[in-house]
Amino acid sequence: MTDSTTVSNKRKPPGNNQGDGAAQLLLITGMSGAGKSTTLKALEDLGYEAVDNLPLSLVGSLVGKPGQHAEPLAIGVDIRTRDFGIDLFFQELELLLARPDLDVGLVFLDSDDEVLRQRYTETRRRHPMSERHRTDGSTPERRVSDGITCERNLVAPLRDHADLVIDTSHLTINEFRRVLTGHFGNDAESLFFVSVVSFSFRRGIPREADLVFDVRFLTNPHYENDLQPLTGRDEGVGKFIEADPDFSTFYGSLIQLIEPLFPRFRAEGKSYLTIAIGCTGGQHRSVYVAERLHAWLVSRGESVTITHREI
Repeated sequence: MTDSTTVSNKRKPPGNNQGDGAAQLLLITGMSGAGKSTTLKALEDLGYEAVDNLPLSLVGSLVGKPGQHAEPLAIGVDIRTRDFGIDLFFQELELLLARPDLDVGLVFLDSDDEVLRQRYTETRRRHPMSERHRTDGSTPERRVSDGITCERNLVAPLRDHADLVIDTSHLTINEFRRVLTGHFGNDAESLFFVSVVSFSFRRGIPREADLVFDVRFLTNPHYENDLQPLTGRDEGVGKFIEADPDFSTFYGSLIQLIEPLFPRFRAEGKSYLTIAIGCTGGQHRSVYVAERLHAWLVSRGESVTITHREI
């Protein structure tokens, strides 16, 4: 995994109902290669009992009757599960959701098709849907990209119904663990994690972004020969950007806009916020503004990380 976070809350934040005595149950699913094993290992470190590739027909037995499973439980289910099927999955999910003793969350792990293809190429693993049967019974190899497309079409309903979607395309392992800790750690209700990301609009807006700010209106250091090879982390670039007559007004307004949002997000039970700052190349203006914003958040005592996607 490489770079920042995509986190999208679809319905309720899963795992945030600890106070009502309900046992936490997370169903971890998604695209093959998107990080299910990493997720389950991270959840184990957070105190969850983690079980992978459990047949759907055995989920109810593992969870047990009310009161039998008080510890947080995470179950990995995907197309490699022996009796996997979309209809059966939703049947089991509805039974679990109907139980007042369980706080159930459906987490879907996703990633860009090209990133998934690269991961399979690097590990030389076969995609679970890389084979297709001919009428004569033979099974010619299907390209990894075809297997990914087939799987994406199959699991699309799970993504649509997920409580939480995490895109791991550009996440480092440590960043991924921080995202999971923000949502499912023991202190998830009291902690609020902020991720600041700088990016280039040429490569697209980070899909994980909750708030996006465009700083392309600022004077571009790229056209200064002595500043072009530098980044927004360098002092000369920072002074150049600060000299823009509109910078101070913009930055002050940015802080005034963001500051009152934090208590509201906390009140809504949101535990992870991604703020994306974009410019043309993702090297100068966005990096500098992101660094300034990160420093301000640190001064507030926020739990915050910073990622420069293009550096």
